[in-house]
Amino acid sequence: MPEPVSDESAPSTMVPASTGDAGEVTTGDALEIAGPPDGLWARMKADPTYAPEHLALEAVRRFGPEAAEWAARMRAARPGITPDALADLAVGRFLRRARLSGAVSGAAGIVGAVADVGVLAWTQSRMVLHIAAAYGADPTHADRATDLLVLQKVHGAAQSARLALGVAVGRRRLAEMAGRGGLGVSVARLGVKLAQMAGLRAAHRVFAKVVPGAAVILGTWANSSATRDLARRARDHYRTGRTA
Repeated sequence: MPEPVSDESAPSTMVPASTGDAGEVTTGDALEIAGPPDGLWARMKADPTYAPEHLALEAVRRFGPEAAEWAARMRAARPGITPDALADLAVGRFLRRARLSGAVSGAAGIVGAVADVGVLAWTQSRMVLHIAAAYGADPTHADRATDLLVLQKVHGAAQSARLALGVAVGRRRLAEMAGRGGLGVSVARLGVKLAQMAGLRAAHRVFAKVVPGAAVILGTWANSSATRDLARRARDHYRTGRTA
């Protein structure tokens, strides 16, 4: 796998951090809600049809090593911690981030809601990789990108997910050879694909983020609900221990 890189992501928002568990990551006295890095945003905008695949590949590259290191550190700090307890820490950590990003997007209206879809999908992917590490699956393995797409219901089976990932890699290479950022631009389609990946399929969940006077509360609810659903599927999946 490629070497881990710094998480220089955009958009990024600073919000007050809780005094949460020892596994929480803070920046000073604030919790940073970071979205996909600029390069990934550009890639997804240029090739929106395969935006989830691009995001899954980049998430494994960036967050796989981080998740492995986190799990090892937590096991060393808490000898005897069970996989379920370690997964609890991961879910709690990223559920807080999902809730807070939903509140921020709600406060920002429709523009914030659109940006939040990408931030949420990115945060959820990071969570799944930490859950995988909690249950002993290698979070840096290429199969984790396949897992992300199936668990986030972008694809119904691993075979179709692997095929789509291969196509996404090929399209990226073709775009790079052509000296262009991608193969076509459709911001609207990008929003639809990322909303699907983040679990915001129901129209009322997306609409909830921009309802006047209630957007902060409803944005938080929409993100929290979708993230809890994904966490439950990921835990059920990795408990089987049948992954690389």
